[in-house]
Parts: sequence; structure tokens; C-alpha cells
Amino acid sequence: MTDSEFDRLATETLTGIEAAVEAVAAEVDLDIDLQMKPGGVLELGFEDGSKMIINRQAPTREIWVAARSGGFHFRYDDGRWVDTRDGGELYAALSRLVGAQSGTEVILAPH
Repeated sequence: MTDSEFDRLATETLTGIEAAVEAVAAEVDLDIDLQMKPGGVLELGFEDGSKMIINRQAPTREIWVAARSGGFHFRYDDGRWVDTRDGGELYAALSRLVGAQSGTEVILAPH
């Protein structure tokens, strides 16, 4: 994957995550503050004051997630973003992490 391919894919993914979180938040009446920051950083602010940061890491061509429960790295492989430790899929992991951090069960899916 070239740098420009990674940039395009990471931007599409972060935009998709933002749309998925917005849709689920409206559906289940969840209070999450979303901010897309410069450089490909998506910040989720939760009602309890905690934050989750999802960002691109161009040098490693990964998407990183920093949540209250820890840090996670996802690499694009065979058409999907997978956790470099356990092979789990990005949206499944985000569903679990957002649910745990918000206290509300959510299912995030690509838009």
C-alpha cells in the first residue's frame, strides 16, 4: 500500500467511524461529543468526561485507538482493519469499547 492509498483509506475509515458513532448515538440517545481534529484524529468525549482517541499512524500504516481500557492498533489486511494483537475487526472492537466507556450497549457498523 502506498502512502497516498493509506491516507485515502484512513480518511475514509475515520469519516465512516464518525458517521457510525453519530448514527448510533442518535438511535440510542447517547451523549457523545465527536470532534474531527487536524491530522486525522477523531476524539470522542463521553458524558463522564472520559475520552477516546482514534487516529491514523502513517509511519506504521495503522489506525490506533486509545480508550479507557487500553490502546489498540489496527492494520489493513484483506479488505478490513484488524487488531494487530488478536485479529479482531475494528468496528467490532469499537462497539465493545464505546459500549464499555459509555455504559450503553452499541453496535457500530460501517456507513
